[in-house]
Amino acid sequence: MIPHTGAMCLLDGVLQWNATTIQCISRSHRDTNNPMRIDGQLPTLCGIEYAAQAMAIHGGLAGIVGQKPRAGYLVGLRDVVCHVERLDDLTDDLIIDAEQIMGDASLAIYQFSLRVGATEVLRGRATVVLDAGGGAA
Repeated sequence: MIPHTGAMCLLDGVLQWNATTIQCISRSHRDTNNPMRIDGQLPTLCGIEYAAQAMAIHGGLAGIVGQKPRAGYLVGLRDVVCHVERLDDLTDDLIIDAEQIMGDASLAIYQFSLRVGATEVLRGRATVVLDAGGGAA
């Protein structure tokens, strides 16, 4: 449901979802071959890509983007707060929550958070414009 393949598919699964929310799980932040690592480390801001993938999956499951993934362009981030410097040194699974707070077939605004257990590591709000032409990116 996302236009990525191989190691860039960062999420391991969907824990739950409904018309406006999704909760995903990931273990890839601990993978030494994670393609987003820089000098062996995975900065917390890379968590935005985890959230973006959760949003893309939500769009597919909720019928927002249709059957095939369309290109989604992250056009804005607001209120992003990082509570840690890195994701790669977190020993437990990442839980990614995203909630669509408004949107239609061409634009979506989500608030998102990443946490390990009850500890929030990243949160923010993202605006995504969807490619009206369809097709994979």
